[in-house]
Amino acid sequence: MPELPEVQTVVNDLNKRVAGRKITGVWFDWPKMLKDPLDQQRNKIAHKHVEVFQKVIKGKKILEVKRRAKNILMYLSGNLVLLTHLKMTGHYLVGKWKIERAKTRGVRPRAIPISPPEMVNDPYNRYIHIIFYLDNGQQLALSDLRKFAKAVLGTKEQIENLPELLKLGPEANDPKLTLEKFKTLILKERRKIKQVLMDPEVIAGIGNIYSDEILWQSRIHPFKPANKLKDEEIKIMYLAMKIILAKALKLRGTSSSDYRDTAGKKGGYDKVLLAYDREGEPCKRCGAKIVRKKIGGRSAHFCPRCQVLI
Repeated sequence: MPELPEVQTVVNDLNKRVAGRKITGVWFDWPKMLKDPLDQQRNKIAHKHVEVFQKVIKGKKILEVKRRAKNILMYLSGNLVLLTHLKMTGHYLVGKWKIERAKTRGVRPRAIPISPPEMVNDPYNRYIHIIFYLDNGQQLALSDLRKFAKAVLGTKEQIENLPELLKLGPEANDPKLTLEKFKTLILKERRKIKQVLMDPEVIAGIGNIYSDEILWQSRIHPFKPANKLKDEEIKIMYLAMKIILAKALKLRGTSSSDYRDTAGKKGGYDKVLLAYDREGEPCKRCGAKIVRKKIGGRSAHFCPRCQVLI
């Protein structure tokens, strides 16, 4: 799942490439991605809502794009906001596509990329389910292999007051998240520190990849209860979090799997990973083999020699 560096990379790209453009039309082949902000609990999808989505968003100008945790908030003219959560395999692309109509009856039309080259040649960029046509001839598309991504269109008040946004904790890279505030958040938790770091209601933006990297850098075992951490450990972890997220953003995220930026290119942080996805490989610090263990339905990668559970 894209985390803070990946989502922020996309947001930065969108502000440079599509902000100021007007949406002239929408194509989609998977209406289940479109959610009604007033009826999300039942995930109601009706043809009427899809038609309203197309009608309402047409002609709107993209004013600004922001990030909240792993959500992309696209502010539009007319006091509207389009919230997108990329989920596990979603990513936005800016380019051009053509719609290929199926010759076989009952088979859905599909979007075929025609530019740029990285998009055309990489299979992970071919799962297009939504296309926004822009007034400069470019197109903004959402590619999602597993079709879990969601798009929610509503008024600014509706979107900004969605429960899923209101319950989020502070952003991991927010300068206002001081060491003292970070310490308070961590020490009131009895859960394993890996689980706490990945909980967006505690700290927003960190997932499986960067929690592994932060804990490796801090020499902290992922299974250690958060409230058992010493002050010095929390300080080291806080600094590691800030440094690692900043570096990952500079390298445009991690593409160990299917994440791509808006040009269809891979991020560069996977080339410098020290723990995540390195099971069986030697630890860069001590040479012991990195191990992987399950924790709350997720995987934790760590060095059993450097990150001792005490």
